[in-house]
Amino acid sequence: MKQIIRNIPLFAAFLGLATIPMSRADLNLPETSQLAINKQRIGLTDITITYHRPLVNGRKIWGGLVPFGEVWRAGANENTTIEFSDPVSVEGKPLAKGIYGLHMIPTADSWTVIFSKMATAWGSYTYKQEEDALRVKRETAYERNGGSARVRV
Repeated sequence: MKQIIRNIPLFAAFLGLATIPMSRADLNLPETSQLAINKQRIGLTDITITYHRPLVNGRKIWGGLVPFGEVWRAGANENTTIEFSDPVSVEGKPLAKGIYGLHMIPTADSWTVIFSKMATAWGSYTYKQEEDALRVKRETAYERNGGSARVRV
């Protein structure tokens, strides 16, 4: 009987350790469309793009999930942003340093790239054209790379 009583604390400790993996409520699984942050220095200017990379998952993206002719947030999940540490020129047009919401209007042969002064909106649901800092239009090329969708503008 003394042997059993002496082993109870050891057994209780073992049970406690055995239940730790099952009780982890803070398990942080990756999102389907994962966060990506790309930072590049060009000349003396740092450019940072923060976005969630949309996965294709067998879906038609351009002209399907992302309709042609409508404003799109240029990513998945949260708002896509682009930050410039210095004033820049985009397609020959000036853009002040700062953080911008990055939106696009895709069509079959060209895209309008929108730099919005509203960088904290969730996606393009509350997009307003009067908040545009700059709009430029570019011809496009569509690519399919594994499970992600790419557009070269």
